[in-house]
Amino acid sequence: MNVEAPLNLIAELTYRCPLQCPYCSNPLAFRERREALTAEDWGRVFEQASRLGVVHVGLTGGEPSTRTDLEEILEFAVAADLYPHLVTAGVPLDPERLRGLAARGLRSVQVSFQDAGAAGSDRIAGTRSFEQKLRISESTKALDLALTINCVLHRENLESVGEIIRLAEELGADRLELANTQYHGWALENRAALMPTREQLANASAVVRAAKARQSENGGGPKMLFVLPDYFSDRPKPCMGGWGKLAMVVDPTGRVLPCHEAGEIPGLEFWNVKERSVEDCWVSAPGMNAYRGTDWMPDPCRSCPEKEIDFGGCRCQAFRLLGDEGLTDPACALSPHHSEITNAREIRTDGFVPRR
Repeated sequence: MNVEAPLNLIAELTYRCPLQCPYCSNPLAFRERREALTAEDWGRVFEQASRLGVVHVGLTGGEPSTRTDLEEILEFAVAADLYPHLVTAGVPLDPERLRGLAARGLRSVQVSFQDAGAAGSDRIAGTRSFEQKLRISESTKALDLALTINCVLHRENLESVGEIIRLAEELGADRLELANTQYHGWALENRAALMPTREQLANASAVVRAAKARQSENGGGPKMLFVLPDYFSDRPKPCMGGWGKLAMVVDPTGRVLPCHEAGEIPGLEFWNVKERSVEDCWVSAPGMNAYRGTDWMPDPCRSCPEKEIDFGGCRCQAFRLLGDEGLTDPACALSPHHSEITNAREIRTDGFVPRR
């Protein structure tokens, strides 16, 4: 099989995080996945990934600023000629430390908000953090770094989309990611509490369209990304642009994965950068090749004209909902198991379980 070089490395430096978001994508058993890579280990990963063809690295987690050696890790990324992007909740990072990171070569920052105001954002995050997020966002712009604002959307905050857009505009964000919840990890545990109504999604879509039209007429404003959740679209999304195709995830233990959750699927063998080269882990690990391309597909995917567009959808979702990652993603209306999705749309409860 001809394996393409990944463009993006998602470096999960740690699963530690002071926030307790109910939609966290980290593994439920994240405490068992302690970080095993030193800054020097990450440096070797970056250098090998760069040789393989990677051009962009996202320093993420968990919360990457909980690592005291983040500065050294960043320096290794810069030395490997990668474009370093920091994904942060804004705490415990502070403006002074951010200035130091910028001086070492940081190029862009993504700050997560949980809602447009302090009360909602802090409640969903499970800790007071909104004001610090504002400070980090303002410092990012003052340092002339590219700023992305990310807000995960769900039933608790979808009606705030207009205010979230205004917040991003006021902060001078270059990009706004209005990311409807993907139901993995803690989000799947809280699915009934987070599931929006179709009316909420339609209203939010209209608000985003109006904001984009206003931007087009007046000029300026952040580039906005808003994609309907696959629970309501009846078409699956390609997993990370295709399993093992465009993006490489390295988790805190050193395993190379095609996506954040793939390591939770039993029976798939992924390799570790502490034992093998990054190229071997990416190209040759059995788990990485299990669902690359289209040869593995059953019907209806095998005969679908869109099979090289959506690649059968999400393997992790098929595993979590159906118990078999080799089946068609039930988000697809052509899946014989599509009722797993349509039924879940209508189940709602109050209150969610925070990530702990």
